[in-house]
Amino acid sequence: MKKLLRILALTATVLFVFGLIGCAPEQNTNMANANMAAPQATPDRAAIEKELLRIENDFPRVLKERDAEAVRRVEADDIVEIVPDGSVSTKAQDIADIQAGNMTADSWEIAEAKVTVLGSDAAFVSGRSVIRGGKIKGPSGRTADISGEYRFIDTFARRDGQWKLVASAAVKIQRPGATTAATPAMMASPVTKPTPAMKASPAMKPSPAMKSVTPAKTP
Repeated sequence: MKKLLRILALTATVLFVFGLIGCAPEQNTNMANANMAAPQATPDRAAIEKELLRIENDFPRVLKERDAEAVRRVEADDIVEIVPDGSVSTKAQDIADIQAGNMTADSWEIAEAKVTVLGSDAAFVSGRSVIRGGKIKGPSGRTADISGEYRFIDTFARRDGQWKLVASAAVKIQRPGATTAATPAMMASPVTKPTPAMKASPAMKPSPAMKSVTPAKTP
């Protein structure tokens, strides 16, 4: 009798354990699946490179036609811009400078332009701007010569499906003769903006809205 009771008790215990296993939620498996990173889409590098180079090389037209709307479209509202003399500019200032025609140049070329794709929505363009017969009018009304060669880097981010220039910086090349001549294929940088706050030494950068003296480029 005791032996029979022990067998019944053991059987009940086994059934109970199996019942718990069968009812246990698959929480760990689901959590593991949820934590798995979704595969990232492979960026279309060729398309990104083509679009950003188009934006960069559109600046001569923007400058000549005073196309402030192009600057408004390409530059991010929170853009960070550093010009060669170390000062900074803003989108509002770039738009005002382009509308007023504060910057002019006989020619504006871009050489050694290279697009580095960081992902589907981020990339930067580096290169060299060559400005001939460049002039910039400051807030005081004085005009400064901004001719020369500059190294630049423009950072872009895709926001709401549109590429925006979010950061730009440029430095003047002190010994331009030591660099390779401008490539005729790469012409005028679309992102350059005149910075009225520029002092005697005009800084230039290749950014979509020309700054004081920065060979910046635009759309």
